Amino acid sequence: MAAHEPVSVWHVLLFFMGAFAMRGAGCTWNDIVDRDLDAMVERTRSRPIPSGQVSVKAAFAFLTLQALVGLAVLVQFNRFTILTGIASLAVVAIYPLMKRVTYWPQIALGFAFSWGALMGWPAVFARLDWPALLLYAGAIAWVIGYDTIYAHQDREDDALIGIKSTALLFGERTKPIVAIFYTLAVALIALAGWSVGAGIVFSLGLVAFAAHLSWQNLAP
Repeated sequence: MAAHEPVSVWHVLLFFMGAFAMRGAGCTWNDIVDRDLDAMVERTRSRPIPSGQVSVKAAFAFLTLQALVGLAVLVQFNRFTILTGIASLAVVAIYPLMKRVTYWPQIALGFAFSWGALMGWPAVFARLDWPALLLYAGAIAWVIGYDTIYAHQDREDDALIGIKSTALLFGERTKPIVAIFYTLAVALIALAGWSVGAGIVFSLGLVAFAAHLSWQNLAP
């Protein structure tokens, strides 16, 4: 979205590596914090930490390695991008705790998982503008929708052990509410792309995205 000249292949490679490292680090941190809860949920009790396949000490060592890879990638960018990346750590750190205190942990997940939408723009311009913020907001709405669907797998176990989620909050109203979030996601991402002059390829991709989200929400 930001590049008016040909996109830097080096930047693409850096973001590719950074996404793997930092998404992985976020998942590792989540599994460390949630290890006791995961042991009480049918779907997650076989994960490496609660099942005893990986020790907490080893998980922290792996987390450190992932974070160092992410840092090595991040310092290749300008100062504003580096600060933007560092700011994401606070959101990632608190996400696993949210399911203990609010029925909206999916918002925190959206803030964390969508942060990459804020990184590309400052990498080019060394600032944040509305297109990047619209893309971020659209991605957050998308995450809330799909993770609500995902959370329905665990709603019975979650209710028993006191974990909160939008799946429990929405209940039988899930489909219409998810439809609202998916509509917001498509609309906001459309505004983000069209505001920078995205063309037919973007529009076709947006139609495919909207069709897939509709199928997700309408499926039995």
